[in-house]
Amino acid sequence: MAGSSHRITLGPLVAAIDQGTSSTRFLVFNSKTAELLSHHQVEIKQSFPKEGWVEEDPKEILQSVYECMERTCEKLMQHNIDISNIKAIGVTNQRETTLVWDKETGEPLYNAIVWLDLRTQSTVERLINKTPGRNKNHLRHKTGLPISTYFSAVKLRWLMDNVSEVHEAVMSHRAMFGTVDSWLIWCLTGGKSGGVHCTDVTNASRTMLFNIHTMNWDPELCKYFGIPMEILPRVRSSSEIYGLMKSGALSGIPISGCLGDQSAALVGQMCFKDGQAKNTYGTGCFLLRNTGSKPVMSDHGLLTTVAYKLGRDKPACYALEGSVAIAGAVVRWLQDNLGIIGSSEELEKLAASVGTSYGCYFVPAFSGLYAPYWEPSARGIICGLTQFTNKSHVAFAALEAVCFQTREILDAMNQDSGIPLNQLQVDGGMTSNRLLMQLQADILCIPVVKPSMPETTALGAAMAAGAAEGVSVWSLNPEDLSEVTSEKFEPQINPEESEFRYARWKKAVEKSKNWETTQPLVLP
Repeated sequence: MAGSSHRITLGPLVAAIDQGTSSTRFLVFNSKTAELLSHHQVEIKQSFPKEGWVEEDPKEILQSVYECMERTCEKLMQHNIDISNIKAIGVTNQRETTLVWDKETGEPLYNAIVWLDLRTQSTVERLINKTPGRNKNHLRHKTGLPISTYFSAVKLRWLMDNVSEVHEAVMSHRAMFGTVDSWLIWCLTGGKSGGVHCTDVTNASRTMLFNIHTMNWDPELCKYFGIPMEILPRVRSSSEIYGLMKSGALSGIPISGCLGDQSAALVGQMCFKDGQAKNTYGTGCFLLRNTGSKPVMSDHGLLTTVAYKLGRDKPACYALEGSVAIAGAVVRWLQDNLGIIGSSEELEKLAASVGTSYGCYFVPAFSGLYAPYWEPSARGIICGLTQFTNKSHVAFAALEAVCFQTREILDAMNQDSGIPLNQLQVDGGMTSNRLLMQLQADILCIPVVKPSMPETTALGAAMAAGAAEGVSVWSLNPEDLSEVTSEKFEPQINPEESEFRYARWKKAVEKSKNWETTQPLVLP
């Protein structure tokens, strides 16, 4: 059967590297039907060297990409699918996570500082204190973002101030900065031997160094954070040929799509029209609503971000984003830190066994609160405990927390746009939890719609890569996009009960705020 005469021809295929916070995946799609043909996934180790610090090893990230590629190609060959049909590769990635490497040796100069990391809290407080009126939105007119530990500029500043290798490499013009997409593309296209140092507009818009109106690095922002512009990657569109793969079974194939993971999911969910939205449940939870060719500034704590720019000569589209730091991460925490579950599937069983949190509320503000509060000093709390409360109630409260946080950002989104969403399109790893999906519909009081192919982030990156000029194997014309089959969860509880629970949640959120301040405590 393995003879080449028996190989199955499927027309052009497009692959995607999906490098997320907790795992790396490589997936191969049929460009004509959007069908997922094969994939492989590898978990990524996160290290927590100090309280609030979150790091990953850049070499492990790169190695996981090579491993996923090789395994996926092996699986395709076992199914007699010819890998020479892969015409392009797209990259999608955890955003904001910050790396600096030496362009002469190709070596990382420190671990990647992950988006969730809080070590920059004092830097952020110092920056906000020196703005007129202590305003965290001081740079928002250019960046669309509040000054926060979340974005790359403050992490890069920390590396330059605290890691001598980084400082020296910057001084001697050897340093390269990038988010995960830039590191991967540079390495895959040759690294120190001619690798391409680039990023796309969606990833650039998460650094706080990028002007979302001029669509370029902003000299004033770079000066504000003290970042030399020479270390920054070149900003490109989300869909063009950046360079060719330089090694392995896929050598010579163009890398031609690049989108931050949340933008990729918006594309993969086909949210190309103004007003269309999706919510992705990964490590965190991210609700994006397409606002078309104009950036809309939020009055309710949402971010303004670049959604995509699908071609060098195509217009940029923008989105409003509600970002929640901890969603799937709470599952990992219950498993690794508390040991009350052995797997994410077990969480659903445990929570379903009680069917209620019994008045227990869990605010997982492990990295402070993101949207709509932007309170870096908040910390996680579990409240409303009684002698009756057991681990099943805590498990249920953890799932409810994901839903309540989504309700908060959806409310903000509806207030900003004035047009309430009448259903929510969802994707991401946690959507396989059916109890969570039903809870989400109940807490939002609107239907929740889940596509039967959950890998929409990777699909978005593949679509961008396949549609790029010079590849052109994937059409993004609305009439050519394949019909997506999906499942709908309708609300099943009365709205009064939903409102009561939500009001209680809000009360719990207030209790979590202003916990970890860097000011010394003054005891009476």
